[in-house]
Amino acid sequence: MELYRSHVLVCGGTGCTSSKSQLVMENMEKYIKEYNLDKEVKVVKTGCFGLCALGPVVVVYPEGAFYSMVTPEDTKEIVEEHLLKGRIVKRLLYSPTAEEDDIKSLNEVDFYKKQKRIALRNCGVINPEIIDEYIAFDGYKALGKVLTEMTPEQVVNEIKESGLRGRGGGGFPTGLKWDFTAKAVGDQKYVACNADEGDPGAFMDRSILEGDPHSVIEAMAIAAYAVGANQGYIYIRAEYPIAVKRLQIAIGQAREYGLLGKNIFGTDFCFDIDIRLGAGAFVCGEETALMTSIEGHRGEPRPRPPFPAVKGLFAKPTLLNNVETYANIPVIINNGAKWFAEIGTEKSKGTKVFALGGKIVNTGLVEIPMGTTLREIVEEIGGGIPNGKKFKAAQTGGPSGGCIPASLIDTPIDYDSLISIGAMMGSGGLIVMDETTCMVDIAKFFLEFTVDESCGKCAPCRIGTRRMLEILEKITSGKGEMEDIEKLKKLANGIKASALCGLGQTAPNPVLSTLRYFEDEYIAHVVDKKCPAGVCKDLLQYKINPELCKGCSLCARNCPVQAISGQVKSPFTIDPEKCIKCGVCASSCKFNAISKQ
Repeated sequence: MELYRSHVLVCGGTGCTSSKSQLVMENMEKYIKEYNLDKEVKVVKTGCFGLCALGPVVVVYPEGAFYSMVTPEDTKEIVEEHLLKGRIVKRLLYSPTAEEDDIKSLNEVDFYKKQKRIALRNCGVINPEIIDEYIAFDGYKALGKVLTEMTPEQVVNEIKESGLRGRGGGGFPTGLKWDFTAKAVGDQKYVACNADEGDPGAFMDRSILEGDPHSVIEAMAIAAYAVGANQGYIYIRAEYPIAVKRLQIAIGQAREYGLLGKNIFGTDFCFDIDIRLGAGAFVCGEETALMTSIEGHRGEPRPRPPFPAVKGLFAKPTLLNNVETYANIPVIINNGAKWFAEIGTEKSKGTKVFALGGKIVNTGLVEIPMGTTLREIVEEIGGGIPNGKKFKAAQTGGPSGGCIPASLIDTPIDYDSLISIGAMMGSGGLIVMDETTCMVDIAKFFLEFTVDESCGKCAPCRIGTRRMLEILEKITSGKGEMEDIEKLKKLANGIKASALCGLGQTAPNPVLSTLRYFEDEYIAHVVDKKCPAGVCKDLLQYKINPELCKGCSLCARNCPVQAISGQVKSPFTIDPEKCIKCGVCASSCKFNAISKQ
C-alpha cells in the first residue's frame, strides 16, 4: 500500500475541465516529479467540489488548502511553495477560508456549512476512475449487505420507510415504485437509469456520474435485486462525454471485480448494465419516451396507463429512477431508513441537489436538506446577488417549473411547499434573477425551449405551446392587447389538462407562474408599451441626458449604425429610427449620460 504525506485533489468535472484543469493536473505532476516529490505527494483527479464559479479548484490535504481559479501557470508556485517549502500560497486561497495565521475549514464557510452531502458525498473526494477508492469509502458494502442479509421484500420496505421520493422532478415515492415493479408479473424485468437531464442550467446528474459513477451502478444492482431484474440500462445524453467515459470505466471495473455479471458476491443474483446514448431530445427525459428511445425508436411518449412498472421497456415490467435518486440508495441501506427519514421535512425526506445559477455570486452545485428556505440558499449559500442588485425571483424546475417571487423568499424548498405556490422541484435547476430580469421575457425563453423540444405527437403541445409563444412574442414586441393575457391563461390551462406527457402538461408553468406573480409586467408591456426591466428591445429607447452629456463624442464614435449625432463639447442626440438598441453607447459613456427608457 502506497502512503503519501500530501494529496493534491484537482477537480476533473466538466466545468473545471473546460477551464484547463486537465492541464493544471499535468503541470502539477510534472513539477512534483521535477522536485523529486512524486514518492511523497499524490495528485488525484476528482469530481465536482461544488463551487463551479471558482474553478479550476485544487485542494491540498492534510492542510485542507482550497485553491480556486488555479491556472496552469500557478502550479509551479503551489508545488514550490506549498508542497516543497510548506508555505500556503495565500493569493490563490478561496478567500473565505483564508485566515491570518491558519486556514478555515470548508465546513465553516457559508457556501458549505448549510449543505449536507449525501448524493454528492464522494464528489470532490475520490478519483471516480478508480474502483478501489470507491470501495474504500464503503462502496459496494450496501450491495453485499442486501445480497447476503436481506430479502428483496426487506430492501423494498427499507426504501419505503426512508421516505425517499424521486429526484427527477415528479417526487413519486421511490419505495412504492419499487414495490409496484417487484409485484408486477413478467418473465423478464429491467432496471433503468434516467441520466438524460435536459433542463437548461441543470447539471446535477452529470456531476454525480462524473464524480461518483459507482454509486449509481451499486444502487441499480440493489434495485434489480429488490424487483427481480437481471438487466439494467443507463440512458445518458451524448453531450456528456466525461460522464459517459467514466461510466464506461466504472462498469468495466465492476465487471472485473465480479460486482456486475454472474453470481454477484457468490450468490445466485446475476445483473449487468449497458449504456444507451441519447441525442439530446428533452422529451426523452419523460419515462416512456426514454424507453421508446432505448428500444431504438423515435423518442415519443406513450399513453399511460399501463405504467412502466407493469409494461415498460420492451413491454416488460421496468423500474426507472434518475441518477440522484439512485445515488441516495447505498447510503440508505448502510445507515438505515430511520437515519435518512430524520433529514428534511415530514413529507420530503433527505436532501436535494441543486444547480445554482443566474444572477448569484456562488454559482455551482449545492446539496441542502429538504426544508431549507430559498432565502438561505440565495443569501447564505449563494452569497447573494452581485453588483448591488436586488433579488427578484428564482425559477425552479426549469421549463416545467415556475417562478418564486421575492415576496416568497422564505418558502421552504420541499415538494409540497413549491407546488402550493405554483412552482415545482423539478430535477434541480435553480436560476436566480435580479431586478434587471424581465419576467415576460423569461416566460418566453422557457416556452421557446419547450416549443423546440416538443416531439409533436399530441396537438395540445405541438400547436398550443406555439400559439402561446406567438402571443408572448406579440406582447414583447409592443403589439400586445389586454385580451392576449386572458388568451394565454386559457391556452395554458387547456394544454395542462390535455397534453399527452409531462413535457406538454408542464410547459405552460413558467407562463402561469409569471402571470400569477408578475402580471403587472405583462400589463406594462401591453398598455404602456414599456418593459419595466429594460430588456425587450422593441419597447426600449436609448436617450442622452443633455445635462449630463459632456459632448465627448465617444458614444457616436462607438455606435455601429451612426445613429448618434452632435458637435464636440455640446450634447449629442440619438436618432430612434436608426438606433438598433445594442447598448454600446450606454456602456461606452463615461458620464452615465445615456439611459434606457
